[in-house]
Amino acid sequence: MIAAGILLLVVLAALFAPVLAPHDPNLIVLSQTLLGPSGEHPLGTDASGRDVLSRLLYGSRVSLEAGVIMIVTAMVVGIPFGLLAGYYAKWIDGISSWVANLLMSLPEILIIVVVITTLGSGLAPTMITLGLLASPDLFRLTRSVVVNVRSELYVDAARVSGLRDGRIIFRHVLSVVVGPVLVRASFVFGLAIIVQSGLEFLGFGDPTRPSWGGMLSEAFQTFYRAPELVFAPGAAIALTVMSLVVLGAAIADALGTDRMTAPRSRGARRARKAAAIVAAPTAHAAPASGAGAGPDAGAPAALLSVEGLRVAYPAGDGREKVVLEGATLHVDRGEVLGVVGESGSGKSQLAFGILGLLPVEAVVSAERVVLDGESLLGRSERFLEGLRGTKIAYVPQEPMSNLDPSFTVGAQLMRPMRHNLRISRGEARKRALALLARVGIPDPPRTMRAYPHELSGGMAQRVLIAGAVSCDPELLIADEPTTALDVTVQAGVLSLLRELQQERHMGMILVTHDLGVVADICDRVAVLRSGEIVETKPVAELFAAPEHPYTRELLSSTLDAAPTRAERVRAGGAS
Repeated sequence: MIAAGILLLVVLAALFAPVLAPHDPNLIVLSQTLLGPSGEHPLGTDASGRDVLSRLLYGSRVSLEAGVIMIVTAMVVGIPFGLLAGYYAKWIDGISSWVANLLMSLPEILIIVVVITTLGSGLAPTMITLGLLASPDLFRLTRSVVVNVRSELYVDAARVSGLRDGRIIFRHVLSVVVGPVLVRASFVFGLAIIVQSGLEFLGFGDPTRPSWGGMLSEAFQTFYRAPELVFAPGAAIALTVMSLVVLGAAIADALGTDRMTAPRSRGARRARKAAAIVAAPTAHAAPASGAGAGPDAGAPAALLSVEGLRVAYPAGDGREKVVLEGATLHVDRGEVLGVVGESGSGKSQLAFGILGLLPVEAVVSAERVVLDGESLLGRSERFLEGLRGTKIAYVPQEPMSNLDPSFTVGAQLMRPMRHNLRISRGEARKRALALLARVGIPDPPRTMRAYPHELSGGMAQRVLIAGAVSCDPELLIADEPTTALDVTVQAGVLSLLRELQQERHMGMILVTHDLGVVADICDRVAVLRSGEIVETKPVAELFAAPEHPYTRELLSSTLDAAPTRAERVRAGGAS
């Protein structure tokens, strides 16, 4: 508050300098040189007989104007490029980082001297140049924060909901950047005041322009005769710069900078970029011919048909590590397909491959990927964005990590609906309340106002389910939707998914490692082992007569047929 008060006084002094100044700041009265404080001159006069208080008030205008020009230039250049480089990476990051490094390597003093010599000592050219030279600082800070945030699960959830990159960057990512940038901007603003004062002190400024640096320079010329002249401009510079730094840090603390910049568990380790299904087909692939193509062209068209999906990652020795090889499956309307396998078998890679959310380094190819009659091969990211949320939706695991902590539940439910369905805010709110009630939230209005940290894990998962079905998708992919939940909550969530799937006649892919879940709600099941689908059958047939040895191994690993503890105790007593 003290820092804010000092800055407020400086700003008011700058704004009302013409009213508050007792004299013309450039009025020279040689008969009144180096006078001490008096009623006419509260801070005395300088070596030219000019009023020190008047020059101090007008000097605040120059310092604040210099700071504003420099910080605005640095932010306009540094923050947008930092957002783009951190979010998109690849060549945008490479070029932006190269330019930033180039600007940081330039000798600032030499550049400033050249600018002043060429364009004169005007304030704008000098401070714009300094702002450009300071922009790499904000660029690198913004980029580093975005790199940590772009892989958060709630960012993936926003993309799956159908929000475009621009909305995600300015709604979800920019809010996390505000706190750190605010702190750094206060330093840059203070640096601008110091540098501008230093240039004036060295004589690079306009001598007819009252400034704190110019006052210091003139005070040092008469230091032995009137040393007190250095106090006013020196204190003004020091107090203003210190107040900027303190206030910037205080505002950042109030915004919760530490919470916003801290990387979150698994989300910070995932660096996904939409590239999976936009990859071109493999050379041996047959061209997609629409929904009717496939093994049985006479059968009804499947809602989703995937043939030969392959996902690999570059290994350290120059070879590729294949995590998904030739995956082939289909999902009919109103059908629940279970994808089951042990951890590391490639279940989530299959789900993200269909969604187009694999990491940028993933090498992806497929023979055929058709959703509701439209081939997804070779399509642009904009086309895939139009499908997410409306045609295909996603229910993730780790519900708490998939909600943006900076926004209320209501805001996160309403935004995709308003964007995808083109409805008003009021209509989106009505739909959100109805969805929350349908998924079993006891107090929808209160939950709409709540932030994610105020929800339990089960409530957060129900909110995510509501968001997934909010835009009436035709295919729902649920990736381990009960992993992070208590056993008592899992049954309710699974029942809810099944009910919603039947009500809306959606196709659903349920990714799980739990055969009990498969038996409970799935119609067919695909068994995935080490990146390959080894068996696909209706659930009843698979449990009754598994063919592949791995399937039999999975079924034999369950404890459903094992004796209970009471039976084992009785057997032990009998012996």
